[in-house]
Amino acid sequence: MSIHKEVKRVTTHIIQEMKQRGEKISMLTAYDYSMATILDDAGLDILLVGDSASNVMAGHETTLPITLDQMIYHAASVIRAVKRAFVVVDLPFGSYQGNSKEALNSAIRIMKESGAHGVKLEGGAEVVESIERIVTAGIPVMGHLGLTPQSIYKFGTYTVRAKEEAEAAKLRSDALAIQAAGCFSIVVEKIPADLGKLVAESVSVPVIGIGGGPHCDGQVLVVNDMLGLTKGFKPRFLRQYLDLYTQIHDAAKAFISDVKSKDFPNEKEQY
Repeated sequence: MSIHKEVKRVTTHIIQEMKQRGEKISMLTAYDYSMATILDDAGLDILLVGDSASNVMAGHETTLPITLDQMIYHAASVIRAVKRAFVVVDLPFGSYQGNSKEALNSAIRIMKESGAHGVKLEGGAEVVESIERIVTAGIPVMGHLGLTPQSIYKFGTYTVRAKEEAEAAKLRSDALAIQAAGCFSIVVEKIPADLGKLVAESVSVPVIGIGGGPHCDGQVLVVNDMLGLTKGFKPRFLRQYLDLYTQIHDAAKAFISDVKSKDFPNEKEQY
């Protein structure tokens, strides 16, 4: 029987055990109470309160504008819904880079004010000090390598990372470095599948892919993309399970029509 089915509440220990037993880890983003209720009830292992809220909830072009206060608001909304899943919250841009003391303070605020179970931050060797400091305070940290969206202006493009041997070698050494610093898990985004396999095999902590190939220990998608709520965003790694954009659009059109034609409300829908 899978661990997934037996568990009442997912912990870092359970996530580690899943890797050791070869059971894949399921992870989706969540930003609000209603969606988190559904996803938790469905049995997701991890819910990520992603800084992708900056894009899908607030309409920004990048993840950079979202603030720590806004991340805490989204995280608290998700936590109120969750009974089983492990909830990880992104440390937003500017809340940890280059200053491990600020990183710790940001992580403490997220944990205290939202009730979340852990934090995620982007980067390799350059954020090791921050990871160590946060982990020492008893806060679980998830790493994030490959395409790191907070560095989009440095990359200049959202294309696949680490295709060249030098960048691939750095990614492998970064994975070992952030594991040594205490990360309980690592997300790899938009890297070649062969490299995803190498990384998953070279570290003992679970590696979760988003465009990282089938050999990662788990998979994550942005829930709005997976449900087809976002229009026109179809990277190769995305499997779209619904077309909610069209369904909601059509439902809204039907509502407008019923109101205009005086069909709604009918006799059963009034007091």
